[in-house]
Amino acid sequence: MNTRSTLGSVFASVAVLIVGWQAGGVMLAPQPTTTTSPQTSTPKSVTSQPTGTTTQAAAPAPAVAAPAATSPADGTYTGASVSTRFGNVQVAVTLTGDRITDVTPLLLTNAGAHSVQISNRAAPIVHDEVIASQSAKVSNVGGATYTTHAYLASVQSALDQAGF
Repeated sequence: MNTRSTLGSVFASVAVLIVGWQAGGVMLAPQPTTTTSPQTSTPKSVTSQPTGTTTQAAAPAPAVAAPAATSPADGTYTGASVSTRFGNVQVAVTLTGDRITDVTPLLLTNAGAHSVQISNRAAPIVHDEVIASQSAKVSNVGGATYTTHAYLASVQSALDQAGF
């Protein structure tokens, strides 16, 4: 019976790993996505001509111009208040032109002195990373997982409002 239970456990573990692998694993942070638009072209037409004559190909179709991207309006956008087990986090993002120029924390986790200490240490680091990357897609601050994830979710909320 011991061998059967051991083998059963091994097979169950392998099954869980396979299902997780097929499902694509766990995504810890949003990943950037790229999209491509299909290219269209007009095929060249060739007609058979009697010997001694030339064939002309049709001119390629003119390229269709993509709509011009509009820059978000300059200003400060307030992100959503994101709840964590250590308190709420909310930020305001300031945009100038097409750049993130500042991120101001409005609320940081505050469930106890240790939570406040972690927030005060992590917020400037995440701020600098957001400014440097010009997005909410930055690395997690070690030891401040809840604060970092909530901070970045609030940043992304503000960027979404701005159409950034």
